[in-house]
Amino acid sequence: MTQPPAPAKFYQSASFCAQESVGYLMKRIMMSIVHQVDKRLGVHGLTSAQWGPLMRLRTAGNCTVADLARWSQVDAGAMTRLLDRLEKKHLCKRVRSLDDRRVVLVELTPEGEAAIAEVPAVLAEVLNAHLAGFSKTEWLTLKNQLERMVASGDALRETEE
Repeated sequence: MTQPPAPAKFYQSASFCAQESVGYLMKRIMMSIVHQVDKRLGVHGLTSAQWGPLMRLRTAGNCTVADLARWSQVDAGAMTRLLDRLEKKHLCKRVRSLDDRRVVLVELTPEGEAAIAEVPAVLAEVLNAHLAGFSKTEWLTLKNQLERMVASGDALRETEE
C-alpha cells in the first residue's frame, strides 16, 4: 500500500471560495464536456450514461455487470436498469459465462458496435474544443497534473480500505 504524500496547504478555511476550488472547476469542465458530447451523440440515440459503458465494453471486452458498475461509479442496481434499456435497443446483451454459469457477462452486439462507432471522433472533437488555445506542452502538463491528482486520490482511498 502506497502512502499518500503529505497534503498541500493551498486552501484555507477562512478564505475558502468554492468557485475557485479545483473540484468545482473540474466539475464545471466535466458538465460542459458531457453536455457537448450528449448534444452530438443524441442524434445517434445515445446519452453519456449509455455510451460510457458501451465504450468500456468495446475497449475492455466482455465485462460483468459489477465490473461495469464499478467502472461507471454507479451501484449495481442502476447499472442493471441501464443495461435493461441498452438491451431493449439491441446494443448489448447479457450472457452466462461458459466457465462459470453463475457469472453473467455483458457483450456488445453488432448494433452496439455500430452505435458507438462515432463516439471516439465526437470525444476528440469536444475535448479539442475545450482545449482551444492550449499549447501541446500545456496540454501535456495538464494531463500530468490531473494524473497526479488521480494517483493521490487513489492512495487516499487505499488507506481507507
